[in-house]
Amino acid sequence: MIPFVLRRLAQGIPTLFLVVTLSFFLVRLAPGGPFDLERPLPAAAMENLRRVYGLDQPLLVQYGRYLAALARGDLGPSFSVRDLSVAELFGRGLPVSMTLGALALAVALVLGTLLGGLAALRRGSGLDHAVTTFGTFALTVPGFVVAPLLQIAFGLSLRWLPVGGWDDGAPKNLVLPVVTLALPQVAVVARLARAGLVEVFDRPHWRTLRALGLPPRILALHALRGAALPVVSYLGPAAAGLLTGSVVVETVFGLPGIGRYFVDGAINRDYTLVLGTVVLIAVFVLVLNILSDLACALIDPRLRDVG
Repeated sequence: MIPFVLRRLAQGIPTLFLVVTLSFFLVRLAPGGPFDLERPLPAAAMENLRRVYGLDQPLLVQYGRYLAALARGDLGPSFSVRDLSVAELFGRGLPVSMTLGALALAVALVLGTLLGGLAALRRGSGLDHAVTTFGTFALTVPGFVVAPLLQIAFGLSLRWLPVGGWDDGAPKNLVLPVVTLALPQVAVVARLARAGLVEVFDRPHWRTLRALGLPPRILALHALRGAALPVVSYLGPAAAGLLTGSVVVETVFGLPGIGRYFVDGAINRDYTLVLGTVVLIAVFVLVLNILSDLACALIDPRLRDVG
């Protein structure tokens, strides 16, 4: 198992380097700069700011300095939020994004597997069609439509839940953002679980196990193990997307997570904040994909020899 993990790490490090390099130069190609204001600063003040933040150096020199700082774990200062570093901003926003993402992922995994299992057991029935219709609806309606509808229904009309805000992570403030985040993931997990279970039910060995009269608990374990691979494979990139914050959900509900920092950084040309967000998401994707591959290899040991 250790060589398997080392191979995955060896593949991930060049990918991370490529992501950082492309992001660095693409961000710098965007028009405007971090100190361009509606009322331009005096030339001397502008030159001083560029010198303080190292922007007066050639681009390749800036790139080399950024890589050296990144290797030390230093994401640099924020250009738009003065007196705070990018790491300090992430220290404030990441717990918010991870709380929402972890709850949404748990809801998607439990509810999606349950719906997919029921649809597979009742294949061709009204319940199966209802789950399929729900999946299509949840995947086609975007989050920026679902979120305002939930706010109008449960926040403004029924007044059951607040329409936004964090309030130190109070449960009532988490419900609507988590539902918005989890809805499309529930649909995907339900579809994957249903397809995996239907494939297991059609295999000859499954009919043999049923003919042997094994207890339902043993049959359920065999079925879930066979259907788990596509779901676990999907969870890696899905978890990375959820845990690192959603721009739409955090903006609509006014939550101080990583997604909002990314939007603010892009608008204000905060180079280090945008690059830091890209690096953070890339690291999450790589690590969670490795964990997903590791879980798949534990479920099916034949995958350890694939790559």
